[in-house]
Amino acid sequence: MSISFVVTGVCGSGKSGLGNLLAARWNVPFIEGDDLHSEQNRAKMAAGTPLTDSDREPSLDRIGATIASAQYEHGGAVATCSDLKRVYRDRLRATVDHRLRFVMLDVPRAELQRRMAHRTGHFMPATLLDSQLNTLEPPVGEGDVLTVDGSAPMDEIARRVCEWQAR
Repeated sequence: MSISFVVTGVCGSGKSGLGNLLAARWNVPFIEGDDLHSEQNRAKMAAGTPLTDSDREPSLDRIGATIASAQYEHGGAVATCSDLKRVYRDRLRATVDHRLRFVMLDVPRAELQRRMAHRTGHFMPATLLDSQLNTLEPPVGEGDVLTVDGSAPMDEIARRVCEWQAR
C-alpha cells in the first residue's frame, strides 16, 4: 500500500468501525488512537473535561510514530484519531512524512447523539459531543482528506475510500 490512512471525525462518528474494516481489507495494522491517549487524558475526558491542544500533542506524536513504524514495517496502516483541527492533521502529516491520507466522517448531530447514547464501555461521555463539534475545523482545501457521509452503510463508505485510494 505504501501509504497510511487516518479515519477522523468527532466522537461517535464511526472511526473505529471503518478503521477496522479498511485495515482488514488492505491487510495492514489497525491502530486505535484512543489506546494511545495517556491515562490522564482518558480520565480527563471521562470526567467530561475537553482536552486542550497541549493535552493532545503527546497523543498525536504517539499516533504519528506508531503509524510511521507500521508504514515502515508493513507498508501502511489505518489509524483512528479525532484530528478535529488542521493543526492536528498537520502534526501527523509531518510525523508520517506526508505519506498519509485522512478520511473525515461527517455525521449529523442527531445521529451522533443517538450513537453515543447507545454505546457502552467507552470513556468518552456524550456530554463532550458539543465541545468536539465546536472544535471541529472542516478540512477545506486539504487535498489529502476525503470527507464522507458517516451515516451511510460502512460497506458503502469503505468502497468509496477504496476507490479514492486507488486513484
